[in-house]
Parts: sequence; C-alpha cells; structure tokens
Amino acid sequence: MEGRRRYRKRGERVVAAVQVNLDTKGLAYRKWGAEQRCQPGDWIVDNEGDVYTVNREVFARTYRRVSPGTYIKITPVWAEVAVRAGSVPTKEGTSSYEAGDYLVFNNEDGTDGYCIDAAKFEAMYELDERRE
Repeated sequence: MEGRRRYRKRGERVVAAVQVNLDTKGLAYRKWGAEQRCQPGDWIVDNEGDVYTVNREVFARTYRRVSPGTYIKITPVWAEVAVRAGSVPTKEGTSSYEAGDYLVFNNEDGTDGYCIDAAKFEAMYELDERRE
C-alpha cells in the first residue's frame, strides 16, 4: 500500500512481559473498541502503562529478552497513517482506530496488523530505511 514505510522500535524502549503459562482456556478483555482474546502461551505486555496481550508465536519472533521480565522488540514494522477511521483485525480480536492513527504491520506484506495512536507511535518508533 502506498505510504507504508519501514520503522524500528527506538533502542531504549523496553517492555515488561510475562507469558500466560497457566492451565486456562484463555481470557477475554475489552480494549481498542472490541473484545480481545488471550490464549495459553500468549504474553501479557506492559508497554509503559499500556497493557495488552501478544500472540505467543508473534512474541517469540519479534521480541528478545533483555533481562528477567524485560523485552525489546527486535524486528521492524511497516506503518502508514490512517486517512479515515476504521478497524483492523488482529490475532487477539479487532482494533479500532481514528484518522491520523498509525496502521502498523509486523510483516511487510501488510499482515499481522494493529493500530497505534500517532503520538505513541512516533515516541516509540523511528523511520528505518535499512534493508537486512
């Protein structure tokens, strides 16, 4: 999609996270304007007070442990500014966004998406034109 660019998480931005290693059927919670689901093995992430869950496979592929309970996102994302309000399906549920928010994708092909408020995104990510 035109306007989508590659970004990397700023190096100093770590998250606190714990894996849901419990005998449970999972849990449901409301966030981003819809019901979200957390499955056994998924991660509960505290990103500077913004608490949400991340699918276990996505977390394993995109985060690296810094110290016990502390992780950093190591993979780039591709993002674009939303021109109108809408929603995006995620692995946990559906997330609503407003015009001006960022639509963010873990994969360059525009899959594994989510949305972030513009101010939060710009504080957490920086443009990355490098190719690995």
